[in-house]
Amino acid sequence: MQNRQSNHVFNFDKFPNFEKDIDLKQRAWIEVKVKAIETNVRQLRSKLSKNCQFMAVVKADGYGHDAKLVSEYAIKGGASQLGVATLNEGIKLRSCGVKKPILILGNLYTKKDLIISFKNNLMPTISSIRECLICNNIGNHFGLKFPLHLKVDTGMSRLGFEYNKFVRQYEKIKFFDNISIEGIFSHLSSADELNSLDPKSNTQLQRQKFEELLKQINVDSNKNIKIHLANSAGMLLDKSFHFHMVRVGLSMYGYKPMLNLSTNLKLKPALSLKVKVAFIRTIDKGVSVSYGGKFVSHRKTKLAVLSIGYADGVPRNLSNKISVIHNNKFYPQVGSITMDQMMVDITDSNEIKVGSTMVLLGSDGDKTISPIDWARESNTIPWEILCSFKNRLPKVQVD
Repeated sequence: MQNRQSNHVFNFDKFPNFEKDIDLKQRAWIEVKVKAIETNVRQLRSKLSKNCQFMAVVKADGYGHDAKLVSEYAIKGGASQLGVATLNEGIKLRSCGVKKPILILGNLYTKKDLIISFKNNLMPTISSIRECLICNNIGNHFGLKFPLHLKVDTGMSRLGFEYNKFVRQYEKIKFFDNISIEGIFSHLSSADELNSLDPKSNTQLQRQKFEELLKQINVDSNKNIKIHLANSAGMLLDKSFHFHMVRVGLSMYGYKPMLNLSTNLKLKPALSLKVKVAFIRTIDKGVSVSYGGKFVSHRKTKLAVLSIGYADGVPRNLSNKISVIHNNKFYPQVGSITMDQMMVDITDSNEIKVGSTMVLLGSDGDKTISPIDWARESNTIPWEILCSFKNRLPKVQVD
């Protein structure tokens, strides 16, 4: 290979193959405490009604934690089923050797996708009689029953059979010879709101509508159909939401969906977000930092440049609102968060060097920063924060 500047010829074959040894913690990374996932699942299962099963929701790459790792340790903790959002997510878990039942919570509507789902032993969510007919035809073609779950809309106005038409349609569907109805479920729209225990709340009204519908179709006559309604918030609200199975996401990862919820659970956050200092510079008083000059130094300031930004999933609207932790001390982020970098004011530190590790999310000593903190500052929800992290952030198992 020729160096364009010197025209000198180098033989790089003599150099070691350093590419194989690139450190996953070279820049920024996510650490996953998989034992926390297992412990959280065990704790949550201890709160379930007798014989109620636990579906671990591992969509969006396990809420940014790595779906394969989360699935493995959720199953160790007692999860009997897994929930994903897309066909590809389900196929990926099957390719990793996951054998447990997997429900695709999103909507599959083409014959091709439903055939792929069937061949990979994945259960689709069915929201109309049209998809039921397609599944029945596929099952008939292969001489087998196609396993699936029926979803009913009780107030989310998203996927699901229309509530007032479901009974009539179910009376037809239950006679289809080549489908196996493994579950009937609905989705709570507001279970994490403060008034969810109020008898007149949307959450309680949805449960009542769902129960009324189940009575109308006499679902108890078929013991093989699993009934499920509760997400994390619904599961923690009351056992009347448990039925045969619960679908748990956020709480499994270590966070309460309702901060006012009083439980004796000691959930452990499984994710930490860390980054190394890439550069340090000192600026004078009155100097602007980053795009737009949204921050101007009020003193001589030492800045640490961190190699992480909104292209990694750190929201730009958190600029000048968050801190990072190093050796049990908080340091404020300053200036606009950029695509690949952010700046931190480390003027008060003499120990932070290039290569030092900073904690953006997680704990260091007795200091902690949670996705809930970021969500509050960016006017969103912790689910969005966790699901925003991009693939260029390596995920490292640390226990």
